[in-house]
Amino acid sequence: MNKHMPAEPVPFIDIGAQRRRLGKSIDEAVSRVLAHCQFINGPEVAQLEAALTDFSGAKHVVSCASGTDALLMVLMAKDVGRGDAVLCPSFTFCATGEAVALTGATPVFVDVDEATFNIDAASLKRGIATAKGLGLKPRAVIPVDLFGQSADHDAIGAVAEAEGMFVLDDAAQAFGASYKGRRLGAFGLATATSFFPAKPLGCFGDGGAIFTDDAELAATLRSVRVHGQGSDKYDNVRLGLTGRLDTMQAAILIEKLKIFEDEIAERNKVAERYAQGLGNVVTVPQVAGGATSVWAQYTIRLPLGCDRDSFAAALKAQGIPTAIYYPKSMHQQTAYRDFPVADGGLPASERLSRDVISLPMHAYLEESAQERIIKAVRGAFST
Repeated sequence: MNKHMPAEPVPFIDIGAQRRRLGKSIDEAVSRVLAHCQFINGPEVAQLEAALTDFSGAKHVVSCASGTDALLMVLMAKDVGRGDAVLCPSFTFCATGEAVALTGATPVFVDVDEATFNIDAASLKRGIATAKGLGLKPRAVIPVDLFGQSADHDAIGAVAEAEGMFVLDDAAQAFGASYKGRRLGAFGLATATSFFPAKPLGCFGDGGAIFTDDAELAATLRSVRVHGQGSDKYDNVRLGLTGRLDTMQAAILIEKLKIFEDEIAERNKVAERYAQGLGNVVTVPQVAGGATSVWAQYTIRLPLGCDRDSFAAALKAQGIPTAIYYPKSMHQQTAYRDFPVADGGLPASERLSRDVISLPMHAYLEESAQERIIKAVRGAFST
C-alpha cells in the first residue's frame, strides 16, 4: 500500500460487522414475517417480550415503537400532566425531557456527576425544592443510565421514596447493564429502553420497550400503546397513541438478543483497552462501584484548554470519526431553556458539554483498528 494513501476509515459503530456475524439468521427471521404477513402484532412480538422478560428479570415487558414512546407511555399511564414536575438530568439526549413536556408537565433539569455522567442525587434534592417553590407537584424522576452505565439507583430511589415520587429509569443507552448484581429493568416503577440501530441492542429501524413488575401498569401500557383502547377497540377508554413495535423489528431483535451477552463482553474488552491506552492523556470514563456498563458510547474528556474542534479534525484526517454527546445540555437548547433548573445551576452539565468527545465503540472493533485510534489520540497531544 502506498504510504501516502489515506488510511481506511474506522467505523464509529459497525452494524455491518454484526450483520455479517448473524448471517442468514436475520434473513430467515424476516422471511418468516414476510410469509405470515402479520406485520402488526405478529407472533414474534410476544416471543420477543418473553425473551426480554427472561433476560432482564422484570415480570412484564411491553414492547413499543421507540425509546421516546417508552418514556411517554409510562408518563401517560400515570396521568402525569399540567402542574406536575418531573426531574430529569440536563446532560442527556433531548427525548428524556421531551417526553415530559409532551404530557404538559414541567421538566425540571438537575445536574450530573462529572465522573459517571449520571444524575447527581444532591442536585436532584435541590431540583425537587425548586419545583415546590414554583408551585409544581413533584411526581417522578427520570434518571438516565448514560452512555451505557447504570445510574446510582439506590440513592435516587431513596430520594424519590421520601418525596412520594415514582422512578422511571431511562435505560435507552444501557439495556444489558446491571446495578448491584441486577440487570436494568428491575429498578423503580418502570424502565424504558430504545432499540434504535446504534444502541447496544438495536433493531433495523425504530423500536423500544418498557419493563415493570407492576401488572396493573403493564395492562394500562398495553392500552396506551394502541390508542387507549379498552376491551372493544372502538371504545377507547383513555388517551393513547400508536406505539406498537412492528413484527419485523421484533423478529430481528430476537436474533440479536441471542448474541447480546457476548457482544457486551466484547464491548467491555474494547473499553478496557481504551482505558489502558489513554488513561494518562485524557480523562477516561469511570464505572462506579456496583455498576456495569454496556458502553453505548466511549466518552472521554479533553484536557483543559484543548480545542475540541481541532482535536476532532486531527482524528478525522486520519480516518477516525468522533462525535459529541452532547454539545449543549438540555437546559441550554432552544426548546428547553425556559424550563426550570435546580437551585445552584447545572455547572457539571455545562462543563461536560464543553469538553466531552466520543470515540468509536462497538463489539467488533479490532485491536489493530483500536491501536490506530489510541495512537491518533495520543498524537494529537504530542504536537
